[in-house]
Amino acid sequence: MAQTRSMQTRSMAARPAQARSPQARPALRAPGLDWVLMLAVLALVVVGTLLVWSATSHRQDLTAGDSTAYVKKQLVNVAIGLVLLVIVMATDHRWVRIMAPLVYLASIGGLVLVLTMGSTINGSRSWLELGSMSIQPSEFAKLAVVIGMALLLAERAEGRWRSQVGTAEVVGMLVIAGVPATLIMLQPDLGTMLVLSATVFGVLAVSGAPRRWLLLLSGGGVTAAAAAVAAGFLKQYQVDRFMAFTNPDLDPRGAGYNVEQARIAVGNGGLFGQGLFHGSQTRAGFVPEQHTDFIFTVAGEELGLVGAGVLIGLLCLVIWRALSIAAHSEDVFGRVAAAGIACWFGFQAFQNVGMCLGIMPVTGVPLPFVSYGGSSMFAGMLAIGLLQNIHLRSTAQVPTRYTMPVRVLASR
Repeated sequence: MAQTRSMQTRSMAARPAQARSPQARPALRAPGLDWVLMLAVLALVVVGTLLVWSATSHRQDLTAGDSTAYVKKQLVNVAIGLVLLVIVMATDHRWVRIMAPLVYLASIGGLVLVLTMGSTINGSRSWLELGSMSIQPSEFAKLAVVIGMALLLAERAEGRWRSQVGTAEVVGMLVIAGVPATLIMLQPDLGTMLVLSATVFGVLAVSGAPRRWLLLLSGGGVTAAAAAVAAGFLKQYQVDRFMAFTNPDLDPRGAGYNVEQARIAVGNGGLFGQGLFHGSQTRAGFVPEQHTDFIFTVAGEELGLVGAGVLIGLLCLVIWRALSIAAHSEDVFGRVAAAGIACWFGFQAFQNVGMCLGIMPVTGVPLPFVSYGGSSMFAGMLAIGLLQNIHLRSTAQVPTRYTMPVRVLASR
């Protein structure tokens, strides 16, 4: 026995020191699919599809007698969206960056086509009719701007042109965002413009842009908005909506009608709601555009505070996972793109829920993964696919403690 132990001791001593060192351990495997993000998105899609069904099943003017017409269409949108998600997720990371300029140019082309041959719906010339399907290019422009700005910063940082975000980078990002923003304002689509502006500001903030630029853009945005109203650039119904937001009792039967009915619907839900397919305001059809922009009112009325809270919690979970992916991405493109997507989803969800509660002005923006519509679903699924792509290519071990991905280029 003593001889055996002596042989084992000599064998261990004979091993190279490097073999026993921590550096010699096998490399950590890259993290797999972010299942928390994936399950949260799928849960939102399932809940959203049920809410769309509830909001449209009784609407004879929409369904032409088929109570399942819109839920069938939404299921098709979800299926196409999931295919797009898988394609982007499985694409090689290098090809994602190569395709980024083409995606941006395609979105610009779509916005130009809208202005020349688009259809006007609810006061905005924002839609392209492709047979039985309608496409809203401005939804894809949000993602195109995010990846365009991320690619610009990545090329400059990795090309060693400079390691910090300065005036040249900020101007370049503003040019990338400014072209589609101008085309969107010409439609005019104020809701998408607000979401795009908040997304661009968020990307600049997390990228480490100088604070003077952030202050200048904030002041410039307020000034530009005031000038647009004074010059009559906005449509009258858009001005009326803002006036109704500042004073809900100003026009309760006109511009303030949507908000008033939305708040009544949400208030009817109480703690646990009136039950799916049993909302009184929803069944009566008092809330306009309830299956699209005001889908959250269905959740508030039929699922109550608890159900609506779960819905908001799922949206927050998606945003948190996007920020986590941004924080742990090993390249500039991934960090900026993931952070930009988080800003996009975060502000759009806040705007949609806020206008249903009367704390934000009414603008036509859908609730991500919940509202009815193909364009919004496709763009959102493409963004989730990009997040998964970034996550799958990351070789960093995700720590147990989360840190905000602010000033992502400062460490380079």
